[in-house]
Amino acid sequence: MTLDSVDLEKSDSGGAPGAAAAGGGRSGARTRGGSAGRCGGRGAPPGCSARPARGQRRASPAGAAPLPSAPFRSPPRGRGAMEAVDQLASAGTFRVVKEPLAFLRVLEWLFAIFAFATCGGYSGGLRLSVDCANKSESDLSIDIAFAYPFRLHQVNFDAPTCEGKHRETLSLIGDFSSSAEFFVTIAVFAFLYSLAATVVYIFFQNKYRENNRGPLIDFIVTVVFSFLWLVSSSAWAKGLSDVKIATDPDEVLLLMSACKHQSNKCLPVRSPVMSSLNTSVVFGFLNFILWAGNIWFVFKETGWHSSVQRHPPDTMEKQASSYNQGGYNQDSYGPTGGYNQPGSYGQVDEYGQSQSYGQSAPTSFTNQI
Repeated sequence: MTLDSVDLEKSDSGGAPGAAAAGGGRSGARTRGGSAGRCGGRGAPPGCSARPARGQRRASPAGAAPLPSAPFRSPPRGRGAMEAVDQLASAGTFRVVKEPLAFLRVLEWLFAIFAFATCGGYSGGLRLSVDCANKSESDLSIDIAFAYPFRLHQVNFDAPTCEGKHRETLSLIGDFSSSAEFFVTIAVFAFLYSLAATVVYIFFQNKYRENNRGPLIDFIVTVVFSFLWLVSSSAWAKGLSDVKIATDPDEVLLLMSACKHQSNKCLPVRSPVMSSLNTSVVFGFLNFILWAGNIWFVFKETGWHSSVQRHPPDTMEKQASSYNQGGYNQDSYGPTGGYNQPGSYGQVDEYGQSQSYGQSAPTSFTNQI
């Protein structure tokens, strides 16, 4: 073997590794590309990792710390109740409130609250001053407080006698608790019944109208409460006028012995404020108007209203039939009536001539001529 052939073999053997490496690089690139393309397929190699789909979380490799998860958020409070109310509203459950019967019940419920709140929660007072001739015995601030149920005879206060240090204990005059408590009691029961009736109208409308018992009881209770509102409001209006007289500062000053002497000066400092009590009387009569007006709408739900509606058409039909059967609607004056019957005036006389005073009279007259 010559030197030229040996050098040629070395060059060939030296270039082979570079070519193999280049070929290996290209094959490796194909392998990586192929494996990357096959990671999402069914026959993916064990070393490749496919990209997670949208909405999925990438799994952490073994030995690595787990990825933090989002904290659980509980629904806000009250959303369940709001969803229930929305479902009832979408189902048309509260549509009944738009009708006059249920709408007036809601107004009665509100007005009953105002009635017993303005009367039952009242507390007031007045202030008097007694200026004695001896200034050391004077009392320029005598406070007298009273409240519901207006048992004024139990309200005591001390007043100077302007005769030394001696003081007298006095009390207001009158007991007006009966009218006030009666008014508040009617208001509370009306509040409870209006609330219960409104609940029945909204949630148990089918059972309420199932038979005539529910509307009948509702009608009777409405009539009774209308009467009670009128009586209680009138009685409380009279009781309130008596309370105003009994708590008038000028009337209270007459109870003091020191004010009977002209040398002493007795003056009213502050009078009681009765605006809330006046408002309670107004709400009492407004409740009477509401309950009395609701009688008609409750009456329409009873069977009595349906029977009354059927009665007038029957009577009208009977009257029409009686007029048709009588002699006022017959054809007594028509072609077949008694006044236009043929032959009534056209009878044949004893001479054989026909006497007619009807339509054939002119022809018969010409024939006779």
